[in-house]
Amino acid sequence: MPPLTRIESRAVLLATDDIDTDQIIPARFLKTTERRGLGTHLFADWRYTADGTPRSDFILNAPGASERRILVGGRNFGCGSSREHAPWALADFGFQAVVAPSFADIFRNNALKNGIVPVQLDREAHAAIVEHLALHPDVVAVVDVASQRLLVGQDTWGFALAPFARHCLLEGIDQLGFLLGADDEIARYEQSHPAAISTIA
Repeated sequence: MPPLTRIESRAVLLATDDIDTDQIIPARFLKTTERRGLGTHLFADWRYTADGTPRSDFILNAPGASERRILVGGRNFGCGSSREHAPWALADFGFQAVVAPSFADIFRNNALKNGIVPVQLDREAHAAIVEHLALHPDVVAVVDVASQRLLVGQDTWGFALAPFARHCLLEGIDQLGFLLGADDEIARYEQSHPAAISTIA
């Protein structure tokens, strides 16, 4: 994953509550373990007609939507099943952050593991952003991971990230990458505790 320090982009406004993982990536597209290409099927049932024709009134089919890196969703974003394909599809489309007043816990964890920043705001702040984007859809928003701040227009809000998750996002690593980065420390520990290690083995 590339390091994420600052995401600066226009946003996609899809502030519907209870967007579940089956809407993000329908079950019929879960037969693959390959992440590449899933962005094509992101929100497929909302994005295309039954014969595969793009719906002209859906936000992801609007001109320039594929260049936007921030998605503003609604309450309880990512509810439903625990499929990791949901953040895979969002990331493959190009999204690097999702802004919402609340997230399903499993989705939040899966998003962080796949380089997507879940920006959780209180309802008042979220409502202000939705209103601002509805009036000014081309405003540039900024998600600053380092300072944990979201900037939209002249307004700024803070958001919380667990310290370990923030570290991994800033470094562009997942949990395995973090462990591999501690390889020298692990080796030193093993060398200094040979009796304990042989007993466990």
